[in-house]
Amino acid sequence: MNQVFTNCPFCSNKMDAGLQNYNSCTNTTCDYVQYENPTPVVAAVIEYGEKQVVLGHNRSWPPKWYGLITGFLEKFEHPDECIIREVKEETGLDATIQSFIGHYTFKRMNQVILAYHVKATGDIVLDDELDDVKIVPFDKVKTWPGGTGQALKDFLENLGYSVEELSMS
Repeated sequence: MNQVFTNCPFCSNKMDAGLQNYNSCTNTTCDYVQYENPTPVVAAVIEYGEKQVVLGHNRSWPPKWYGLITGFLEKFEHPDECIIREVKEETGLDATIQSFIGHYTFKRMNQVILAYHVKATGDIVLDDELDDVKIVPFDKVKTWPGGTGQALKDFLENLGYSVEELSMS
């Protein structure tokens, strides 16, 4: 999450809600506004084997939560390069992009998600971010509300699958 400034980083005056409710400097001679633009993230629907998807469990998540492999775009990195790198880093798999699924928002984390369908080969070797994976047939996958869950749902429905969405309550 981005830090919300209490004082202006340029003139040190107090920050407060300004135009369009953005965090803004209260000094009328300073025009600094903290926009808090969303962070770009990539997500992979990893097809592994015959019509199966890899779902990962992040060490910091509740025990039953599994999701797509995701990662932050690095400075000057193209999203296509980023998704291949993230799949390799987190799962050890070699991936090739099959298609761009779409863009999604994850409002709670102020992120814009760029979702891809990739096919992957090799042996799964987890990095220190993940502690488990599930390999689930396309026709058995349950999605979840929100960003990456919606991307997975769109991907599967575009292939003709009927998808059950889990409740997050």
